[in-house]
Amino acid sequence: MNPRNQSSSGRRSAGRAFTMLIASLAVLGSFILGACFGKPSVSSVAPAAAEESSSSALMAGERQVVDTFREASKSVVFITNNTIVRRGFFSRNVEEVPLGTGSGFVWDKQGHIVTNYHVVRGAKSITVTLFDQSIYHAERVGVYADKEIAVLKIDAPAEKLHPIKVGRSSDLEVGLTALAIGNPFGLDHTLTVGVVSSLDREIQSLTGRRIADVIQTDAAINPGNSGGPLLNSRGQLIGMNTAILSPSGVNAGIGFAVPVDIIRRYVDQIIQYGKVRAAGLGVALVPDNWTKFHRIRGVLIEQVSAGSAASRAGLRGTKVFPDGQIEELGDIITMVDGKEVTDIDSLRDALERHAVGDEVEVTVQRDNGSRKSKVKLQQIEFATGGDE
Repeated sequence: MNPRNQSSSGRRSAGRAFTMLIASLAVLGSFILGACFGKPSVSSVAPAAAEESSSSALMAGERQVVDTFREASKSVVFITNNTIVRRGFFSRNVEEVPLGTGSGFVWDKQGHIVTNYHVVRGAKSITVTLFDQSIYHAERVGVYADKEIAVLKIDAPAEKLHPIKVGRSSDLEVGLTALAIGNPFGLDHTLTVGVVSSLDREIQSLTGRRIADVIQTDAAINPGNSGGPLLNSRGQLIGMNTAILSPSGVNAGIGFAVPVDIIRRYVDQIIQYGKVRAAGLGVALVPDNWTKFHRIRGVLIEQVSAGSAASRAGLRGTKVFPDGQIEELGDIITMVDGKEVTDIDSLRDALERHAVGDEVEVTVQRDNGSRKSKVKLQQIEFATGGDE
């Protein structure tokens, strides 16, 4: 090899090495400067991390609703109210035709199902569809039409039954989250989310009696939601979807649910006795329309049953001549435990908060004067097996 060429090659190699050394020092210097005076610009990384964090927080809130719906849906059933019609004059074949549908929820592992009274009213037969789409014939255990409550029973394996988680309604507050699950318009399990809009509302049952302490919600409730559960954010039952206020017949943001405290009180009685066993005075009352027509404020006692709680307390009924004319008005109940009573519904509301054996103070108007009596409440049964 030519010594001159070898020398030239050596110089070129040395030059490349020197260039690489300078480049390395430049890179190292940039890191050193970054460490001393601030981090290198990574603006494209920071927003991405922030966006991911925000998305994760949002998904956590949504995940709770999703999980609540997924778990509670196992407890929600679809109810079909059937009637029986005859087809053909000669064959006399019969066919079950759906009158309507509604929702309900599993109460216990024994197969008890809770729904609205109007969902099963007039049914000749009832079918219940569980979460897994298995269908069972249901027997009616009993109803309490005054409170829009009906209890059914199906013969299903315990492993197919997922009882609803029961909460409380006594500690509800306006603004709390409310989730409604049901079967509106015959669709599959459907969830609507809103809030508790108001408390202590009143609605009217099919029997004409007022239902007090009702929950108002803006969670959409439509036909088919009736009898379905209203849940809190923890998936606990706080009410049973019952009615809507709407001129068009579909949801307008005002729905009503019977509170769970009322449901629990009467469902347990219906399951145990087949009827409701309430606390009462043992009296027959004059209808409100008569007392209002005669400008009587309060509830007029028509008759006091012999040996009843009212009889022992000295309350009096109305005396009537044989021709039906009134001889003497009975006691007019005006207050219970210091709270005003204006009609039969308000009297019942005051008494149903008590149990059999409780003592209440009843204020009555008698002979233009006022009289107070201590009454130990007795058991009164309401037959609940048929259509009231």
